[in-house]
Amino acid sequence: MSIVLMLIGFVFRGPVYRKIVAYKSLAERPNYSIKNTNLINYIEANVPKKDTLQIEEIIRVSLKITSRKLRFTASNNYSDPNKLIRSKTANCIGYASFFSSVCNYLFKKYDQNNWVAKPKVGLIYLFGENVHLHFDSPFLKDHDFVTIENTFTKQSFAVDPSVNDYLFIDFIETF
Repeated sequence: MSIVLMLIGFVFRGPVYRKIVAYKSLAERPNYSIKNTNLINYIEANVPKKDTLQIEEIIRVSLKITSRKLRFTASNNYSDPNKLIRSKTANCIGYASFFSSVCNYLFKKYDQNNWVAKPKVGLIYLFGENVHLHFDSPFLKDHDFVTIENTFTKQSFAVDPSVNDYLFIDFIETF
């Protein structure tokens, strides 16, 4: 019975997570352009060999590239993805920055110019309650995630690249 429950929990982890966890944006972080040749080569080596990709495919590819390259650290680190390609460790700020830069690079590559990924600093709510109020650590005072928006239609998605790296949850809920 417990194996069945674990399997069900694994299969439905995304929908369950989105039902009980929501993110609130407080501010936007800087967006970085990718200039590092090693990072460009890494991205190009890890994208599907297709002429076009849909938005959700670009988001998922960007999440995969981010989680393959970065490992989480609680220490302060770079937020510039052009430096993170060398350090390979990041906290949630670096994960969000790296992901959004990769995503924006791929939007240009696949001619999806109305879309933009923006790293955000915000708060996580569990069952409607701000979880950050329960921690004294400055490290846990907030959390970074990314919104992806079509500047023309205003359609949007949100992701948490650091949570994706550990729980394999692609999209998140925001308010």
